[in-house]
Amino acid sequence: MISTGPSSVHSRRSVCTNARSSVVAKSLSFKLPPLFGGGANAKESQRQQKKDELLELIAPLKRGVNATEEDKQAVDAAARELEKLNPTPKPLASPLINGQWELLYTTSSSILGLNKPPFFRPSGPIFQIIDAEGLKARNTETAPFFNQVSANLEPVSVNKVAVLFQEFRIFNLIAIKAPPSARGELAFTYLDEDIRISRGDKGNLFVLRMADRSKKP
Repeated sequence: MISTGPSSVHSRRSVCTNARSSVVAKSLSFKLPPLFGGGANAKESQRQQKKDELLELIAPLKRGVNATEEDKQAVDAAARELEKLNPTPKPLASPLINGQWELLYTTSSSILGLNKPPFFRPSGPIFQIIDAEGLKARNTETAPFFNQVSANLEPVSVNKVAVLFQEFRIFNLIAIKAPPSARGELAFTYLDEDIRISRGDKGNLFVLRMADRSKKP
């Protein structure tokens, strides 16, 4: 026999209340999104992983001098994966773009000096200094010849500039005015606090690391 007394009724009510609470809790657990940027943290973790993979690929390539065609394809693919996660969609409006960047990798044979004997190629660090507010840039080689080139920048879009070269300096002493034909375009396809990816109008890829944010051209 089942008791129908007061204590039995109270017991059944407690069971029903607990059951409803359990259903509500389970429903909320499935419907509520991650709290306080859980999804953002996952995206940041993915971005850091892709960045680490790119830097690992280019580390042994001596800025690209030692890169085989297979290496170039692998680096380009890794760069494109990181570009998809670009946290700065309007780099020309961001203060992160300003300062002195060290070149880590490029496919530009002219910058690497691949058409020259090894002794005449840049052996020290190569830098690019950008001032987006002043629309100025300067590329500088160090050892052995300390060559430089200065340029004016003209915005083409939120992430691209026309590069108008102004002056070449040989040994950082002999100044040569650049001809009007010395111009190109540069797109900033990835930018964060310490890494920048750019692509030139001739298809060249550039990966750079922030070296000194206080530097100006």
